[in-house]
Amino acid sequence: MRTDDKLDQMEERPTDRVRPPSMTRTRMWLFWGTLAVYFAIVAGVLATSWLVTFDWQVMFFRPYKQWPEIHAFLDYFVVLGQRGPTAVAVAAWLGWRCWRQRNLHPLLVLGASLLLLNITVGAAKLSMGRLGPHYATVVGANEMWLDGDIFPSGHTANAVVTWGVLAYLATTSLRRRTLSLIAALGALGVGMTTVYLGTHWVSDVLLGWAAGLLVLLAMPWLEPAITWFEDRLMGILLRLWLRLRPDSLRGPLPAGAPAGVSRQRISSDGEVLVRETISAGTGGRSATGHTPDGWPHHPSRPYSIRSERTPATPSGSRRPPHADRGPHTTPLSPTSGRGRNGSG
Repeated sequence: MRTDDKLDQMEERPTDRVRPPSMTRTRMWLFWGTLAVYFAIVAGVLATSWLVTFDWQVMFFRPYKQWPEIHAFLDYFVVLGQRGPTAVAVAAWLGWRCWRQRNLHPLLVLGASLLLLNITVGAAKLSMGRLGPHYATVVGANEMWLDGDIFPSGHTANAVVTWGVLAYLATTSLRRRTLSLIAALGALGVGMTTVYLGTHWVSDVLLGWAAGLLVLLAMPWLEPAITWFEDRLMGILLRLWLRLRPDSLRGPLPAGAPAGVSRQRISSDGEVLVRETISAGTGGRSATGHTPDGWPHHPSRPYSIRSERTPATPSGSRRPPHADRGPHTTPLSPTSGRGRNGSG
């Protein structure tokens, strides 16, 4: 396969970033409704309401003793809510998507969502200090302000966010609905598993679902900051790449490339095929800017690969493009064919 044919195939691969979900009116209502549920659960636990009574009833029921045959399976299933293994698995998948799309947006969305989750859930855990069922001290008490860290459930919230990010980054509405359903069922299973194992109260799981959903619903507000950070990071990586290998850049430049960066396409035999320049403001490419002397100009075609090739000239050479012609050779002009006096 010819080198220029391979470059053409690389240019046909999509590089545009998929537009993320926006903060619509429906999404806004869901956010504020979930926030109201969040505070209602906290208020119910603080007031030692019927919710705390239900927590103790389930704790005395001891589900892990009622169905011991599924205990071994659920010990492994609950790993789907642990932050370390799930983050590594999802990051591997999103890293492959970053390589395909030639941008860092999927991984940055995952990082931003996990950072927001750790800040909000961690602050709630430490500020309310609730003890878990295995460490409860007074029957019927809400076990608050006792140096605990289980309210809300981190496993549940992490399952909602980590697997929900895949639905958030889905490219079609059908995939988004399908992945949202799968993520919801997975988070539901992880939350109920923690109740079965006796590591969380029911109210912990309810608050974990609400906390994770709030993070996902708030992600459109973080998109401008994510995009800003991505553009700066891609610019730094591109400058580093051009400094390390200035003449071997292949294929389209990554998204977010800084303005004024030019490149050459060089074939295996050392011929310059195309020189392109990223134009400022438009994000497009220009094949006519910063062209060397003697470069063929074709107004109707931005560049040509197969027919117009210009041999690479050493950078230190100052030889004019027609220096090999004789001393009395005159380049053809638009009035060629006429005499020296302008007559035909």
